[in-house]
Amino acid sequence: MNSRKKNLFGGILHDNIVLSGLMVISPVIICGDTLKNAMALIYAFSAITFLSVLISSFVPKKLPYTAKIIIYALISAAVYVPVKLAAEEFYPDSIERIGIYYPLLAVNSLIVFQTEAKFFKMKKLDMMISLIFCIIGFDAVMLLTGFLRELFAYGTINSKIVDVNTLISGLSQPFGGFIFLGLMCGVYRFIRSLVSKDHRQVRSEASVSDK
Repeated sequence: MNSRKKNLFGGILHDNIVLSGLMVISPVIICGDTLKNAMALIYAFSAITFLSVLISSFVPKKLPYTAKIIIYALISAAVYVPVKLAAEEFYPDSIERIGIYYPLLAVNSLIVFQTEAKFFKMKKLDMMISLIFCIIGFDAVMLLTGFLRELFAYGTINSKIVDVNTLISGLSQPFGGFIFLGLMCGVYRFIRSLVSKDHRQVRSEASVSDK
């Protein structure tokens, strides 16, 4: 994968913001214990991040760095208000359970730091594609975490009881979420190393055949 493709599509696998960058992990660990909570967080993170970064991309680049960061935070706070109002209609129980971590999504590291470090150095179309894949990367981790933790902690899927022989109640707690995320990071890094090894072998074989 060349560097441009890596920048555009790497947000899902190669540079997943949660599993590789360890960004926005608090909501995953603390609140990602059910599928409903996961869906509420996915909705909020996706809507707030995409709209905030897109609107912030029109902020003049000549402004001082500190001023731009403050403006980005104000924009994301403004975006958060309608997103929260809609969430209260669709996910009322989850919003109460998630608590303070919901508004914290408005100042997540993807908005505050990656905007200047990565996204705003790209062309608009490339930025939007890369941003979407970064968001999908978070959403995939959140969805998988919520599904598996609910299944093995409560014996349910989306609040519907399923037949699970062994329940691990600790997975419903923050320490269980921390351990689970650590295991996911380990599996992710193992898979990424295998993929990188395969790519190196393919390049090596290609260079030998050229000779």
